[in-house]
Amino acid sequence: MSGPGPGPGPGGGKLDINRAGVAELEGALSGIGRRRARGIVRKREELKGFNSLDDLLHVKGITTRILELNSQRMTCRRRPSSEEAVRVSPALLGDSKAPVPQVVAEEEDVSGPWELESAGKRNVESGLEANGSQGQEEQEPVSSTACGEPEEEEETEEEEGSCCSEEGEDGSNIYFYYTIGERWIDYLQRTEDSGFLRHVRPKMKRKSENGLDGRALSPGKKLCKGSEYSRTLGPCMPSPTTTFGDLRNAKAGQARRRRIPSVAPPPELQDWLRTFQRWSGPEKLLALDELIDRCEPSQIKYMMQVIEPQFQRDFISLLPKELALYVLSFLEPRDLLRAAQTCRYWRVLAEDNLLWREKCREEGIEEPLNLRKRRLLSPGFMYSPWKFAFMRQHKIDMNWRSGELKAPKVLKGHDDHVITCLQFCGNRIVSGSDDNTLKVWSAVTGECVQTLVGHTGGVWSSQMRDSIVISGSTDRTLKVWNADTGECVHTLYGHTSTVRCMHLHGNRVVSGSRDATLRLWDIETGQCLHVLMGHVAAVRCVQYDGHKVVSGAYDYTVKVWDPESESCTHTLQGHTNRVYSLQFDGTHIVSGSLDTSIRVWDVESGNCLHTLMGHQSLTSGMELRDNILVSGNADSTVKIWDIKTGQCLQTLQGPSKHQSAVTCLQFSSKFVVTSSDDGTVKLWDLKTGEFVRNLVALESGGSGGVVWRIRASNTKLVCAVGSRNGTEETKLLVLDFDVDLK
Repeated sequence: MSGPGPGPGPGGGKLDINRAGVAELEGALSGIGRRRARGIVRKREELKGFNSLDDLLHVKGITTRILELNSQRMTCRRRPSSEEAVRVSPALLGDSKAPVPQVVAEEEDVSGPWELESAGKRNVESGLEANGSQGQEEQEPVSSTACGEPEEEEETEEEEGSCCSEEGEDGSNIYFYYTIGERWIDYLQRTEDSGFLRHVRPKMKRKSENGLDGRALSPGKKLCKGSEYSRTLGPCMPSPTTTFGDLRNAKAGQARRRRIPSVAPPPELQDWLRTFQRWSGPEKLLALDELIDRCEPSQIKYMMQVIEPQFQRDFISLLPKELALYVLSFLEPRDLLRAAQTCRYWRVLAEDNLLWREKCREEGIEEPLNLRKRRLLSPGFMYSPWKFAFMRQHKIDMNWRSGELKAPKVLKGHDDHVITCLQFCGNRIVSGSDDNTLKVWSAVTGECVQTLVGHTGGVWSSQMRDSIVISGSTDRTLKVWNADTGECVHTLYGHTSTVRCMHLHGNRVVSGSRDATLRLWDIETGQCLHVLMGHVAAVRCVQYDGHKVVSGAYDYTVKVWDPESESCTHTLQGHTNRVYSLQFDGTHIVSGSLDTSIRVWDVESGNCLHTLMGHQSLTSGMELRDNILVSGNADSTVKIWDIKTGQCLQTLQGPSKHQSAVTCLQFSSKFVVTSSDDGTVKLWDLKTGEFVRNLVALESGGSGGVVWRIRASNTKLVCAVGSRNGTEETKLLVLDFDVDLK
């Protein structure tokens, strides 16, 4: 008798055996010492360019675990020749429906094909004794279709979407092997009843032609597992397309797929499923389409919950590293840190140094940090210096925003006089006072390093670069000091009234005086290079970029000068009161006036681009970065502007706003820090304009305590405080927001 089964060939699933073949098989096995196949036994040509089984580890989907679990399982016997083979009815195996697959393993040193010895083989032999003559009559030759080259008819049928799944899958175990020639992962199923391996092929996209993948063993990749691993990697054989249930069970691991426990299956279910199995691919699609139309939304939702997880892919790990990094570059730093916790391979990608360098540049961080100490803590893993710099800056920002306010360093000096000017660079602080002196402080220790004595009048303006300090006084002179030694290097004579403002660029400084003139000085030689005359009232503010000088005066005008020719190139008219503040970025001039307006000018044409209205009083201080302008006003408000559009982006006000005139301000890419006559220093969010918190609040605030000046760095804030009525001692407060690098 002959049972139903596929056609001949590797995909035909035939097992050809008779008693004579068994005897010859035993002789062949004794001749070779009954040699067992170790692991996966294949011919060199079947590996298609792989020289050893270890090379398979470089293929996506193949891991050491798979090879290990599939080793030492298959017992090989020599397959009888076609003349000796007999056709055996599958009914003898206890399964009248399932075809018997042909499972062949080949060994490099032994010629001829080999068959798997299993429980099913023993059943075959016992069946031959009972019905051997019938088996001889139904002998058929075995096809020699090559491994990895399925018959054209079968592959065409597979492409059309036909389903050739077999019964008994619920009690099957699913195992894997990799087909090099076809470049897809195949499944082997071992039925619990007969012990035979049967071969099914899922419909999957073909792998890329780059068989070897350097990232195949990337950490964190999850591998689909069957309910139990076999220790056999089967040979390359064509097979029908696997069902979705096979994929679902394979991905579920040990856990079986979800059922509906509270509902008994209807008696017609199996007949309905068998009918569906008999239909062609297009017929199945039509039936599914009609079925979906008849489902309720809750049932469709259930289908989505079952189907969608099966198509989720870790596409980041599947992409080439360059493309994966390009995708990750669009994430915010916070999301990158979360992605690093997904798996080890994502952690490696999320630690990429160039990726974090770009994130740092977006935040204005220019230098990476030395990570020697950090590497010692985690040997074998390379931390990104740029990421470490970013994380440090993030912690500093959080200290500004919500960190504990430690007790500030208190730098007492200048007795009860007013601190008129303040400079802060590196770890050096320089304060000038109307007591005729300047003091140099250490921002680290809080000690007064030097007291610069020499002026005969109050100091009202100053500039600093490295260890050079320049001061202007009511004694009509400028002085150049060495902050390290306290020595006065030069005294610059020429002005005939108080030196009220100055601006340093390189080795040259421009000073503005109440005598209505400006002077350009060389601080190395102490010479006056140029005198700029044209204003008719006191010069109150000045800016210098090395090429052009811009000045604002009490004559309501702003002038643009060419210092080399000592000529005024533009007189910017429009303000109706004194000009008190200026900003200049080389392209735009921004002037603030007692007339409550702020004007934006084009330096080349001299045209007024925008008039910024909104303040109610004198604009006493401004800062400009790129197109963002922050202005502080005597009306107790602070405004944030876009000078390109002329729009007011934010007004820093509300219940927590200052209660008196704003005296000074500083801003960074995230925060605005403002001081006021009300004795407070407040922190605001630059983007939202929201009040964050008070950084300083004097006990004498509201009764005479004043914060005159503030200067901030990335990690420190220096405040000059005092009072005009003796209620607050004159001093400097230094707040530190740095992080501990240990």
